[in-house]
Amino acid sequence: MANQDQVIELSNLKVSCHACTLAELCLPRGLDETEIERLDGIVERHRPLPRGEHLFRMGDSFRSLYAMRSGSIKTYTSTEDGNEQILGFHLPGELLGLDGLEKESHACAAVALESAAVCELPFTRLEELCRILPGLQRQMMRLIGKEVVTEHAMLLLLGKKNAEERLASLLLSLSARFKQRGFSEREFNLSMSRQDIANYLGLTVETVSRLFTRFQGDDLLSVQRRHIRIQDMDRLRSMAGICAS
Repeated sequence: MANQDQVIELSNLKVSCHACTLAELCLPRGLDETEIERLDGIVERHRPLPRGEHLFRMGDSFRSLYAMRSGSIKTYTSTEDGNEQILGFHLPGELLGLDGLEKESHACAAVALESAAVCELPFTRLEELCRILPGLQRQMMRLIGKEVVTEHAMLLLLGKKNAEERLASLLLSLSARFKQRGFSEREFNLSMSRQDIANYLGLTVETVSRLFTRFQGDDLLSVQRRHIRIQDMDRLRSMAGICAS
């Protein structure tokens, strides 16, 4: 099965920006065919990263941005006492590497949670292209703005919400992002461990495990190891403090 998955992912790497199913979530959004061809001309595609391999590490020189093609990646930083602090979980269509823009070196590390493919965008060439393609420049600004909004939401999550609200919010965030990518919003696999979830949410592993058990007992979720099925979306939204639309 592993070999089959690898063949599928390697074939996906040959897909151009124009044919990519993630185009509306990524940099090609809003560009015409000629502009997409120009963007595709600077993209470098490599073999997928195996689980546990780093895309970049803290302190590495900043050279490129990376658009997620498949799989998932976590970003993290190291605290003063040497512990890991997870900053985010990244899915296909999302951009990585923006942390390197300010000081031209990466302020965090990015590691594959599972086999993950990325499109590398050398920043010097991307910058040149943005100067002549206003649509691409606008999309870059939109994606950077989205990063700021995500950061603010995370600060709110950690500063104002209790443990069950934090876990419910994370599950709903993942649900919405899977839906954007054409997958089920109610049933999905978590690529991150309970330890990763606890670290990201500022909770203990025991608390996260207890909450999953409680959510399942309350018929909010069906949980089988890392497989999640959301049984009651409205109640989960209410728990997270999100009004039903």
